[in-house]
Amino acid sequence: MRPIPSPAEVELYLHQHIPLSADMGVHVLACDATGVTLRAPLAPNINHHATVFGGSTSAVGILSAWTWLHFALRSAGHSSRLVIQRNTVNYLAPITREFEARCPALPAGQFEEFLRTLDRYGKARAKLTAVLTCKGEKAATFSGDYVAVRTK
Repeated sequence: MRPIPSPAEVELYLHQHIPLSADMGVHVLACDATGVTLRAPLAPNINHHATVFGGSTSAVGILSAWTWLHFALRSAGHSSRLVIQRNTVNYLAPITREFEARCPALPAGQFEEFLRTLDRYGKARAKLTAVLTCKGEKAATFSGDYVAVRTK
């Protein structure tokens, strides 16, 4: 097992490999074995109602879950291509200022099963969730199905 990089290293990786994350102003607050927390400002994500654009809400949710799974796979020594297969966002309240997305880690047993499936078949699927908050209040929920395909 390799350690997960620091939040600053994860943020640099995202900004270099997923340029939209830099354009959206995404900052990595936490990335560890328990999950990922991202923060994004209002200004680059604003819509005509002076709230966060729904696509930005969705993108930050997708990115939070992708980030956790990507770095969890790397930490476990797995080289794979990871993509989102489908996602759902439930918008609960307008986001009027900076916001956060928190994706908790998969339970250990589910992650171990995911890794076994990836080892055995060269492909595995996982469902991850995130909660998006603004001013400490829940503003949206995210659920996404991710597919990892072994590259080595």
